[in-house]
Amino acid sequence: MLEALICGVDEAGRGPLAGPVFAAAVILDPAHPVAGLADSKALSARRREALAAEIRSRALAWSVASASVEEIDALNILQASLLAMRRAVEGLAVAPAGVEVDGPHCPRLAVPARGIVGGDATHAGISAASILAKVARDAEMLALHRIHPWYGFDRHKGYPTAAHLAALRAHGVCAAHRRSFGPVRVLLAAGS
Repeated sequence: MLEALICGVDEAGRGPLAGPVFAAAVILDPAHPVAGLADSKALSARRREALAAEIRSRALAWSVASASVEEIDALNILQASLLAMRRAVEGLAVAPAGVEVDGPHCPRLAVPARGIVGGDATHAGISAASILAKVARDAEMLALHRIHPWYGFDRHKGYPTAAHLAALRAHGVCAAHRRSFGPVRVLLAAGS
């Protein structure tokens, strides 16, 4: 019955120095469970891709949304993450009765929402959302890598690894970088 449907929500990409933050919302179908759901960070890329395809085919509804680098810089990463989450929930083809979000913060929604710290490892709907958000963000970072191959986005996905920081110092900041994040802001202030 539709009025009892709960949507799981999670984001991917809060910590990187580059690229949008993505969020996904998933309403799983109890009649068609997806085996092997877990926090996306605990799964290999190949396993995430396989599970994402299964989630998209078996879920009652799913939606992926993002907040741009410009929105991240204007709002801050937490508010941009909440914006992406709200967009994902509002993009569902089926309206949920309630929302469960990974972590302590919930976006403003038209339905009740509750935050669950560690929910991506304990609640199937949140795990499914975690996987869809991570797969979508990784695909975006591969697309950015094709445009800016010298940064190595295909390897570190925009996270502040030693290789990414070295590439930033060598090549400067590109349009995909979050200007409000410390290492990028420092380079901009130094004239890089």
